Amino acid sequence: MRKQIVAGNWKMNNDLDTSKSLVKKIAKGLKKESLKKTRVIVAPTFVSLAKVADKAKGTKVEVAAQNMHFEKSGAFTGEISAEMLKSVGVEIVILGHSERREYFGETDAILAKKVDTALANKMEVIFCFGEVLEDRKSENHFKVVESQIKNGLFHLEAKAWKDIILAYEPVWAIGTGETASPEQAQEMHAFIRKIVADKYNAEVAENVSILYGGSVKPSNAKEIFSKEDVDGGLIGGAALNADDFLALVKSF
Repeated sequence: MRKQIVAGNWKMNNDLDTSKSLVKKIAKGLKKESLKKTRVIVAPTFVSLAKVADKAKGTKVEVAAQNMHFEKSGAFTGEISAEMLKSVGVEIVILGHSERREYFGETDAILAKKVDTALANKMEVIFCFGEVLEDRKSENHFKVVESQIKNGLFHLEAKAWKDIILAYEPVWAIGTGETASPEQAQEMHAFIRKIVADKYNAEVAENVSILYGGSVKPSNAKEIFSKEDVDGGLIGGAALNADDFLALVKSF
């Protein structure tokens, strides 16, 4: 049975003290929540990862990294390896975020290598993909999404999918205040589940959590999360405020 997930991507925000304070508030707010079917994940910056992971120990909050390199070590200035993440207690990583694709030139081929490295290190992957506004307007969005998933993940064996979480982010709805309608989100999520089922089988497709990422906030979360194939959200701005983030967790 797939889980509902609310994952907060803090992006390049929050210094160490702010990060520790935020995870503490979130953990405190979840203390009395049962969360039997819901996972709560936060992804701070690299400089705060170790301390936030330490603060999250023994709470209902899991900690993810925002990125990692596919190599084990070497002359890759500014990069972080899977082994380094594991050494500070981090076992989840976000890969393929639209900002990594757009600003840092991450291709499907690079992301496929990152996925392989993460899985080889027994890490869980939140794999992001989604179309830009031109693709949506030209009705090319299904092709773009299918291509990104195929190129990044379809080389995997079915058993590897137990460690994959999918995150659909319509790029035109990230940080713009624009949001795909709940119906648009459901339509795409159902399409994603179908292509996974076609490639593998119904069991793999039914067990994979598919998150929606695109300006989810307390005012629209309940309606978006209520859709059959939407299993939660990859949250940006609203994840930086403990009260807003906790409201999202309680939106199922």
